[in-house]
Amino acid sequence: MTDPETRPQRLEDADELDAFVANHDVALVELFTSGCPKCQAMEPVLGNVARSTGVPVGLVNLGDDPRLVERFEVQSVPALVVFRDGERVAHLADGFVGGDELTSFLADHAPDAVDGASTA
Repeated sequence: MTDPETRPQRLEDADELDAFVANHDVALVELFTSGCPKCQAMEPVLGNVARSTGVPVGLVNLGDDPRLVERFEVQSVPALVVFRDGERVAHLADGFVGGDELTSFLADHAPDAVDGASTA
């Protein structure tokens, strides 16, 4: 059985997002919208990155809590946000991002969290 920490976790609103971030030293969150093909394509990549790095991944549908659009200044989706010690440290909104690129992005902003991670 897959460890729940290695699968992306769906978060329903800002409160769940805040709790998720508070419970992890480093976390990656995808902000997405329903019907976004690039967002849907990111889900397996996020799962692979979570398994290979051990970094917890959260998924938030902006349609469930539109306040998050303003809070994170989202202009396009998918938007990926790295949190460290509860603080937003990086934001990436370049559309679909492959596993190697996403792991490198995490390593740039939380190197100790992905030390020795495999991207295969």
